[in-house]
Amino acid sequence: MSELRDAALQSKAWPFEEARRVLKRYAKTPPEKGYVLFETGYGPSGLPHIGTFGEVARTAMVKRAFEEISDIPTKLVSFSDDLDGMRKVPGNVPNSESLSEHLQKPLTSVPDPFGTHDSFGAHNNAMLCRFLDTFGFDYEFISSTEFYASGQFDEILRRCVERYDDIMAIMLKSLREERRQTYSIFLPIHPETGRVLYVPMKSVNVADHTITFDDEDGKEWTLPVTGGNVKLQWKPDFGARWAALGVDFEMYGKDHSTNTPIYDGICRVLGEKAPEHFTYELFLDENGQKISKTSGNGVSIDEWLTYASAESLSYFMYQKPKTAKRMHFDVIPKAVDEYHQQLRAYLTQDTKAQLNNPVWHIHGGDVPESKMVVPFSMLLNLASVAGAEEKDQLWGYIKRYAPEAAAETHPDLDAAAGFAVRYYNDFVKPNKTYRAPNELEREALQDLRDKLADWDGPADAEELQGLVFACGRERFDPMRDWFKALYEVLLGASQGPRFGSFIALYGVEESVQLIDDGLAGKLG
Repeated sequence: MSELRDAALQSKAWPFEEARRVLKRYAKTPPEKGYVLFETGYGPSGLPHIGTFGEVARTAMVKRAFEEISDIPTKLVSFSDDLDGMRKVPGNVPNSESLSEHLQKPLTSVPDPFGTHDSFGAHNNAMLCRFLDTFGFDYEFISSTEFYASGQFDEILRRCVERYDDIMAIMLKSLREERRQTYSIFLPIHPETGRVLYVPMKSVNVADHTITFDDEDGKEWTLPVTGGNVKLQWKPDFGARWAALGVDFEMYGKDHSTNTPIYDGICRVLGEKAPEHFTYELFLDENGQKISKTSGNGVSIDEWLTYASAESLSYFMYQKPKTAKRMHFDVIPKAVDEYHQQLRAYLTQDTKAQLNNPVWHIHGGDVPESKMVVPFSMLLNLASVAGAEEKDQLWGYIKRYAPEAAAETHPDLDAAAGFAVRYYNDFVKPNKTYRAPNELEREALQDLRDKLADWDGPADAEELQGLVFACGRERFDPMRDWFKALYEVLLGASQGPRFGSFIALYGVEESVQLIDDGLAGKLG
């Protein structure tokens, strides 16, 4: 056994812990289908949001970990429940009023309000695939509409008829009395209107695998459950899909956790082994509300990629999946800098530590070297004091601070400079608030200004940090009050960079002028 595999089999990193659970399924015999199947589900009732990406990213991390500890082939499937009826009109799409007449029709039968695809479901599926392709996921996309219509689901649907009473018994335990009276696991798709019907069954016929029901106008219909004439209610669909595909692992949000026994029970009733599952905490917006596809709150994937790299988003998703995460713009700079900190640490770590490092799981062991010689948070502050509108304005300072750096040799730094300018102008600049120093702060700032004006050595970050400390040490207790004053008076923010490093980057003479402007009240 290789050192890497041995370490992976012992690793405490959560993807490896999940991968080992999957491996136990095949401790004695390999999968009959020839591979281990990891699945993610997508409900295309609205545009894909960042939580959708997180689910696929995390599942891909478990799949990657599994591939390190086993030689069994793997497959990742992204399944879209696009045969689901549109229950309400999303508020974040154009021409939304035109969709109201298509309520309860399958999403793949609803016209595309964007006018770019054959249906609303097709549009949202394309959005999902585009996002996943952006991140280089190796996956197979499956449309529920095609899955039902093509016959791939027929065998399981026939079993659902044959074991209807057993599946209904599982479902009825979870329903209120009023709902029990009309509930059926089958939802017919009306042959004339195309709407998904929520109607009770008059009969479920084992002999020919058909259902008989009255539509909303009282007309009786008999339809085969196969061939896309009928879909399953979403909870039975979950378990039946596991059975049909032979799913070995699926993760989903905490809001699904109470349904896990239902999904598992239905899968087993249909004669298949339930998969391993992993429940993650929900993504919240800045107000603590759950992120929703239909309301479009929180940070979207495109928005994150406007201000930071894809890898920083993957890093954010790796962290503590069992802890609820607030997805708002303030988390982006921290994620970027922590991601690069982990890249730098990886180079000096042993195998065990590397497998516990998030960047191994992001890059699959092929971990790049960080070229971020200036932290993203520092670039933001540089953009702030320089009033930068273009990243080229930052490169003049960067070159002086790190002469070896160049856009061609440091592409991650170059991209980060562009992200920083964009982030500064969109989020930092509108909220900057400068204040005048009090008497003690003015005295310390003047002292720092004078010492910097007399500085004749190189712009060494550590030595300059020592100088900043010296000016505040005898005046402030605690010292954080001194640094807070520097940030609020000179940067218009309540927190900021390591100030000696900032002076080294911005320039000693420029920092003297900045302090002069702060003392004169010119910055506000």
